[in-house]
Amino acid sequence: MKKYIAFLRAINVGGHNVKMDALKKYFEELGFKNVETFIASGNVIFESKSGNIESFEKKIETYLHKKLGYEVATFIRTNYELEEIVNYKPFETDQLKSAQALNVAFIKESMSEEQKIKLESFTSDIDSFHTFGKEVYWMCKKKQSESQFSNSLFEKGLKIKATFRGINTVQKLAAKYSSVK
Repeated sequence: MKKYIAFLRAINVGGHNVKMDALKKYFEELGFKNVETFIASGNVIFESKSGNIESFEKKIETYLHKKLGYEVATFIRTNYELEEIVNYKPFETDQLKSAQALNVAFIKESMSEEQKIKLESFTSDIDSFHTFGKEVYWMCKKKQSESQFSNSLFEKGLKIKATFRGINTVQKLAAKYSSVK
């Protein structure tokens, strides 16, 4: 069985409160095995014998919309992909040491050149961005509350759905579900 990590948007933010045991149950109802949740922000780990990630994403989105009554964009990565994400170095080490936050945005597909140009327009004195594959890395040099950048600005400006996770969460997930155990 292959291990997958689903990063769900709009779970336990903006008044959408979902219990993790309910979320686990929904994934089990979809036929996924060894389902676990990781912190209460919409990270679900599951296994499946075979799978097409796009079909999994659509299946989960449709089912969660039915169960929760609102859209839950879903971004799936394998445990191998997660390791690549945490091992990738989007910024220089000295830049990261002085930064207050590093976040990873999960998107469905690599950004177009036009989207990358638009993303660069969000760069500021405190915000820097880097894209690699289906991830966008956002480094914030100060507290995120001091930044003008947001998930909403990202989605509206680039016309794509995304969900952001702090690098610490992504690193913990990768360590816990590493393919090299």
